[in-house]
Amino acid sequence: MTDLKSLSIIASVAAFSFALACAPVSDADVAQPPTESAAQDTPAQHVDGATQTVENDADAPSALEQSYVPAPVVEEVFLPPDGEEDAISVPAVEDVQAQCSPSAKQGGLIVCKLPVGAVVKLDGKEVAIVDESQIATIGLKQDASTPAKISWSQNGISHAGFEIPVSPRKDDYRELTGLDCDKVDARSEEQKAHASRSWVKKVAAFANLNAPTTHEIAFLKPADGPYSSPFGPTRKYTGVSKVTGEACNSTSVHRGLDMAVPVGTDLIAPMGGTVVLADPDLYYEGGTIFLDHGYGLVSVFLHLSQVDVQAGQVVKTGERMGATGNTGRTTGPHLHWAVKWRNTAREDRDGDFYIDPAIVLELGDLDLN
Repeated sequence: MTDLKSLSIIASVAAFSFALACAPVSDADVAQPPTESAAQDTPAQHVDGATQTVENDADAPSALEQSYVPAPVVEEVFLPPDGEEDAISVPAVEDVQAQCSPSAKQGGLIVCKLPVGAVVKLDGKEVAIVDESQIATIGLKQDASTPAKISWSQNGISHAGFEIPVSPRKDDYRELTGLDCDKVDARSEEQKAHASRSWVKKVAAFANLNAPTTHEIAFLKPADGPYSSPFGPTRKYTGVSKVTGEACNSTSVHRGLDMAVPVGTDLIAPMGGTVVLADPDLYYEGGTIFLDHGYGLVSVFLHLSQVDVQAGQVVKTGERMGATGNTGRTTGPHLHWAVKWRNTAREDRDGDFYIDPAIVLELGDLDLN
């Protein structure tokens, strides 16, 4: 009988691929084709010293938009007996001990270890189906209630679940003036057509799920630089169009983590995965890469000056994918990094939403015991 020891989140078997049917995501998830009321598209903005950057990100009109210390998650795997240290064994499904993160934070992530095929529910709603990685991730919205009630079943049999305390977050509210309205919406017919083509590409990229390419959930910072705008604050913008002279206002939630880095800074894969979108010229986002890590997690990188990968390419953790920039609807160089959690129990993408990248950066330190 092998000894059970704690390690960082490690999936016990190679993940297998599965795809879900393509369906458009909700208005809160992807930019809609531009309309005459496009001025309502929601920008994101970060302030870096005297530089003010207005974004209309990958999910405009509800744009993608320091970090606190979340509660840590560590997964358990079976280790071989002494003298057989090079042969890590795979536990039989019936031997898997059901475990979940002991605590969580609003806007963050719960990680559970469960048997293959388990159907996972959060507060009574299906949120994940466990694949051969034996790992389920459960995203938490910014207003998630506490405790998070996790239940699961396998082969129609319900099993004891978990009540996980969820600590509150406090996100700022900011009012920003002097917005250049022309940085927010598509105005000319050419701009509207460009925005519409970009929207179609994003919907297609989010439509399917890819298998994990790594045996652990452990994230690195994707660029070397300070944070300039956190995930979560609500911002109200007011300004005037330089083209028409008309006033505009907009309110949005920043659903990404911005880094103040100069143009040309290396962009690396924070965790291995499969590239599902690589485009140098989306209308709002500019140079863009979507990287599907598996486990229901997708990283989104915006405003890039170089896109050096292509869709379908598998990249390793730490591998260079391109360079940061100042492209798309932005007025200052920076990297916008977002992480989307996707509900693997659904065939449509309406249940997906963004979580705080600052939390996923800490997942390698968490403990399931």
